[in-house]
Amino acid sequence: MKLTGHTILITGGASGIGRALTEQFIQYNNELIVVGRDEHKLNQLQLHYPSITTYVCNVGIEADLQLLIDQLQHNHPKLNIIINNAGVQYNYSALDGTHTSQQMDEEIAINLNAPINLTSQLLPLLASQSEAAVVNITSGLALVPKKSAPIYCATKAGLHIFTKALRYQLEHTNIKVFEIIPPVVDTNMTKGRGSNKISPDQLAAQFLTFFKKDRLEIPIGKVKWLILINRISPALAERILKNS
Repeated sequence: MKLTGHTILITGGASGIGRALTEQFIQYNNELIVVGRDEHKLNQLQLHYPSITTYVCNVGIEADLQLLIDQLQHNHPKLNIIINNAGVQYNYSALDGTHTSQQMDEEIAINLNAPINLTSQLLPLLASQSEAAVVNITSGLALVPKKSAPIYCATKAGLHIFTKALRYQLEHTNIKVFEIIPPVVDTNMTKGRGSNKISPDQLAAQFLTFFKKDRLEIPIGKVKWLILINRISPALAERILKNS
């Protein structure tokens, strides 16, 4: 993929990984469309980068997501890259009663249902472009889970498999399907969790290196080692991640 001249949608793009990707792509003369739940953060982002188009949307709410899709189809006919970044994680034990069905539904809706629905409905638009891509952000936890976030791990594993299957379906089209598989990244979502985190900027820079080479599955940082360990000794990989 070339790095310039795209119209790029990034969900969850006002902070963390999404903002880092926004700031990387805007340097290469791309049109950015940034979606997020926090209107204040979106406004602050637009103050820094006035050329960005923003939409306030909770992609986990079906009606909001459908409105966003309608707006994108009507207002952005040149859209050719979707980056499904929005995500949420709740850590809990299934036995302690601290989690709620609302939290579980939110994780499934935002992490799994939204990227599937958004991508599926926008594929005809992407197919009409000369070059297009879908970029799904999963997690090392999609490959080897940890015990404290069962729903999060399940949704990322689901997105990982969806990404592979979609890549198979689209392999003879103009649409490339990328997957970013990060380790623990230093964002608001991971405060108090994990150690030796990489920064969102480091992730974004590594991603662009592989994006321009058409490397479709992109393990970031320590995930490269996790994949190797999991191939050689799945039991060891599970011990490493289980209590992380």
